[in-house]
Amino acid sequence: MLSLNSYNNVDRKQLAQDLIEIHDDVLSRGDGENVKHLVKMERWGKVCSLLGYGTAWIIPNPVSAFLISLGNFARWTHLAHPVVHKGYDNIKGAPGHFSSKKFAKGWRRFIDWPDWITPSSWHHEHDVLHHYNLGEQLDPDQLQNNAKWLRESNIPVWVRFLMIAVFSSVWKIVYYAPRAHKELCLLQAKQAGEEIPQMTAVGAWSFFTQQGRALWFQSILPYVGFRFVLLPLLFLPLGTYAAVSVLINSILAEIFTNIHSFLVIVPNHAGDDVMMFDSKCKGRGEFYLRQILGSVNYPTGSDANDFMYGWLNYQIEHHLWPDLSLNQYQYVQPKVLQVCKKHGIPYCQESVFKRLIKAVDIMAGRTSMLKPAVV
Repeated sequence: MLSLNSYNNVDRKQLAQDLIEIHDDVLSRGDGENVKHLVKMERWGKVCSLLGYGTAWIIPNPVSAFLISLGNFARWTHLAHPVVHKGYDNIKGAPGHFSSKKFAKGWRRFIDWPDWITPSSWHHEHDVLHHYNLGEQLDPDQLQNNAKWLRESNIPVWVRFLMIAVFSSVWKIVYYAPRAHKELCLLQAKQAGEEIPQMTAVGAWSFFTQQGRALWFQSILPYVGFRFVLLPLLFLPLGTYAAVSVLINSILAEIFTNIHSFLVIVPNHAGDDVMMFDSKCKGRGEFYLRQILGSVNYPTGSDANDFMYGWLNYQIEHHLWPDLSLNQYQYVQPKVLQVCKKHGIPYCQESVFKRLIKAVDIMAGRTSMLKPAVV
């Protein structure tokens, strides 16, 4: 664990220089493999979806549901995540739909990334607010801040754990979509010079508020209509039982996707050995240092391993350089590890299940995250 004195004494200028050299090195490599690799990952996700739906009509079962879930998860983490981050914008030979300017825009939303979260709200909430305010009050995904009500409640600890378990199965629609939508509404009002609307948890779901109606018509109803109405209806020629089986498997797949994404996303920036910050970040060296100390990796290496993590097992490298392609993270990871060793900076990389326990302990209020002194 990094001591406070060691944190203050990190040579931020040299750290930035060392990391810039790694970044320049990876960008100097050829572009061809980057596109081929993403096409392969996209194909793996499509195969999972096809196998899932190809068997989902036979009988409600966890295998078909898991394959559908894995396809949904892959579409978000392997495609939407790096593409919206502009990871393929400047790579020669990349197909048009791999561009952040075209991906999931307009009618392509249901081809490129059918999800609860709209691409524009995801970009602002995740790419901008989260990445450039990591661990700060302005970070919309700062776990300890978001769980303050639960941490400070009088609810028995075992009930808190149960609530977290239930939350993990529905968190995309209960937390991520409304939160991302809220942040986008605030941004749009600010850009238009309008009075900042009052955003409440109740208002997010109410047809009687502009915020609520937009959430329903832009996020909830389109996704429900696509995933739980249109797709099951396509199987009606095989009989009512087939369509109902697809519907049940689709609902089960949604639960699996929520749990899977919760497992790999939430622990990425949480734990009693991970830092959060009270002050704004100043300077590139400080920015880099915070991305390392405020992020956690899981086991890295092969495509098969990384596919199951959605490349979120390279969270440290991703937060250093959000606009890299997927396979570029595989290349830079060992180099970043060596830089951390050189500067005496802890490089947190552990089993996702160990990290999940640490994240749940933060949410339940059993432990707290680290805070450095203002430098």
